[in-house]
Amino acid sequence: MFAVLSVEARKLNRSLASVLAIAAPSLIALFVFFNMLRGKAAAPWEMWMGSASAIWAFFMLPMSVTALTALVAHMEHGPKSWDHLRALPLPRWKLYAAKAICVVAVVAGMSLMVLAMVWGAVAAAAAIKPELTPTGPFELATYARTMGMMFLAALLLIAIQLWTALRFASFVPGLVLGIGGTFFAVVATSAKQGVFLPWQMPINMLASEAWRVNTALGLGGGLGLVALILMTVHLSRREVL
Repeated sequence: MFAVLSVEARKLNRSLASVLAIAAPSLIALFVFFNMLRGKAAAPWEMWMGSASAIWAFFMLPMSVTALTALVAHMEHGPKSWDHLRALPLPRWKLYAAKAICVVAVVAGMSLMVLAMVWGAVAAAAAIKPELTPTGPFELATYARTMGMMFLAALLLIAIQLWTALRFASFVPGLVLGIGGTFFAVVATSAKQGVFLPWQMPINMLASEAWRVNTALGLGGGLGLVALILMTVHLSRREVL
């Protein structure tokens, strides 16, 4: 399994995945940086880190997952290399499990980069305008916990998007699903039923109602792991992609 993971990691390194992984958190950091420079008075750390986490969970995370899964799938669909891969003397499930692990790992890394880059952006803005230096404590453990919960709640979203991207040779179904899911998540933000929408589960980690947080986390994380396993079993049994 380690060898398969190593190959997948090298494929991602040679693709645009690294650009995507850096670009998405960077855009959030740039937004926070320039938005902070527009301010007239200092604001607490919680406001800057909370707003960055909301932007990540609300829009950038689902769209990044959509793009990343399409990219990972197209690396095989594009050159039509599935027949070659599936003919290798190793269990087919390892091929799909390795892709799932790599995608999940990249999303986890992007989540960490959001925290690090936003902290750097706020610090840079404060260096330019010292009067805007954030007030209050920088509660890294709290921010990391929230980001970790968002990541876990996004597992079902990741599984659905990756399953669709790997199942269809065209990248269109995955993109349509991702764009449509994000659209309905945005327009149905205040709806109680929205907690059951995979694309809205990460943002529910910031909800004030405990039931929304627990429901989204339980469904997103629990069903997400189940969906990733089912995806691996289903795709490994298919003869033609």
